[in-house]
Amino acid sequence: MSGDSVRGAFVGLADIAYHLPTRRVTNLELSRECPAWEMDRVEARTGVFSRHIAAPEETALDLALAACRNLIRRNPELHALVDGIVFCTQSPDYIMPPNSCVLHRELGLRDGVFAFDTNLACSGFVYSLALARGLIAIGTCSNILLVTADTYSRYINPKDRSARSLFGDGAAVTWVRSATDPGVLDLICETSGKGFEKFYIPAGGARKPLAGTPVVISTDASGNARTAADIHMDGMGVLSFVNSKVPGQIRRLLDRNSVSVTDIDLFIFHQASKLALDSLARLMKLPEDRVYRNLETIGNTVSASIPISIAQARCENRINIGDLVLLSGFGVGLSWGSALVRM
Repeated sequence: MSGDSVRGAFVGLADIAYHLPTRRVTNLELSRECPAWEMDRVEARTGVFSRHIAAPEETALDLALAACRNLIRRNPELHALVDGIVFCTQSPDYIMPPNSCVLHRELGLRDGVFAFDTNLACSGFVYSLALARGLIAIGTCSNILLVTADTYSRYINPKDRSARSLFGDGAAVTWVRSATDPGVLDLICETSGKGFEKFYIPAGGARKPLAGTPVVISTDASGNARTAADIHMDGMGVLSFVNSKVPGQIRRLLDRNSVSVTDIDLFIFHQASKLALDSLARLMKLPEDRVYRNLETIGNTVSASIPISIAQARCENRINIGDLVLLSGFGVGLSWGSALVRM
C-alpha cells in the first residue's frame, strides 16, 4: 500500500504518550539465572542491557490504558474529541472482542467512535498510521488514538536467549489528527508472506490449537529452547530480510518526494537490535548522530518501538518543530513500512 491515493491529505501527529511496566529485568539478572548465556556477547549484538517486563496479571491493554490516560491528562480536550481508535497488538486480552472496544469502555468515550484492532508487530506503527491517515483523508475520523502495545514476554520461552535478551514490553498512544499543514507526507507499506515462518508462533491459533498439541521442547543449534506455543525467531534470516528490503523502500520513498538522505533530520527505525540498526546505518551511509537509538534500557518493544522513540527523541531535543523525520518498521509477516513525517 502506498500513500499515492491520499497524498494530499493533511494529517499530523499531535502528541504521543507511552507507558512501560514497573518491573525491570537487567542482563545481570539473566546472567545469574542462565550463566551459560555469555551476556557480554549478547549485549554486543542486541545493544540491550535491560528491559521492562509486564507483571503476570498485567496485559498489553493495561499498559495501553495507562499510556492513554497520560495522553488525555496532558490534553484534557482530547477525551471529547476522539472519534477513532486503531489498536495495534499481537497480545490481545481476548479472542473477541478486540482490545479497542475494551479500551473504549475503560476510557469512558462516547458511542460515536470508530474502533478496531490490527494484528501486526514491528511494522505495526507505520501500517496503523497508514490506516489512520486514510480514515482522516476520507472524512471518517478527525482525531484518532493510534495505540501500539505488546507483551511479547508472554510468548518467549525462558530458555530462549535470542528472544528473551532482546524484547521488552510496552505501550504507546499517538494522537493522529486532521491538520492545517502537511504532517504525514507519504508512506509505503509492503509484505513478503513467503517468509512468515522466519518469525512466528506455530501453535495457539485455529490452524494448530494448543489443546491437543503435545508440549515438546526443541533446541536449535545455538541452544535456544522453544515449544510450539513460543516465539520462533530466525534472527539471521530476519536480519537478511531487513537488509535486502528496507533500504530500497526508504530510497523509493525519498526519491518520489524529491528528498535526499541529507534532508532528513532524524531516522527513527524500529529498535530491532543493535546489529540491525548498525547494518541499516552502514548500508544507507547514515551519520551516527542522525540514527536514533534507545535499545539499552527498554529493548525491542515491538509495535510500540517507533512511537516511544519519537516521544523520547522529543524529550531529548533530538526532534524540533518543522524537522523532517523518516520512520521505518519491519518484522513479523514478513512486513515492512516507512513514513516521511514533518514534525
